[in-house]
Amino acid sequence: MNYEDVYPLDFYTQYNQFYIVDSEYKDSEKDIWADSALVNRLGVNENLLAVFTGSYGPIKGQLEIKNDGSNIGNLDEYDHVVEGKIDIDTGVLQVQDCPTSSVVQEVELPSGLYSVRVYSKGLTTVQGDEGNDFYRIVIWPAMNNDKKVKVLKQYIP
Repeated sequence: MNYEDVYPLDFYTQYNQFYIVDSEYKDSEKDIWADSALVNRLGVNENLLAVFTGSYGPIKGQLEIKNDGSNIGNLDEYDHVVEGKIDIDTGVLQVQDCPTSSVVQEVELPSGLYSVRVYSKGLTTVQGDEGNDFYRIVIWPAMNNDKKVKVLKQYIP
């Protein structure tokens, strides 16, 4: 893989979440919203990452595909930053809304394990169901198989 792309995200979701999935993800019985996932703002399953949002409805952000995890930004301007990993077996990564799992963005990638870092900002602007929250999602080929979720900056409301 030798490319870098940016895809804008502007969609409607519900239940304060959206998903980053392998295109053939099958629902599992695994509880992706354990207490730790709510605090981390990231639920994890083998072929799915569930991103917990501030807004209930409209979501703005961007999806960035990178060659590696270097030079992907500073944490200072963000409220919360969390990193996890996802298996992309089919070679197609999707961003899906909740609860209908409608595809809002689709990207072809070589099959493999990917690191995913989710930067959240504007969380303090959310009043009721909406705000100016923004989600920057950066994806690159994983350098190791450690699938532990890492919170790099914790948001505390």
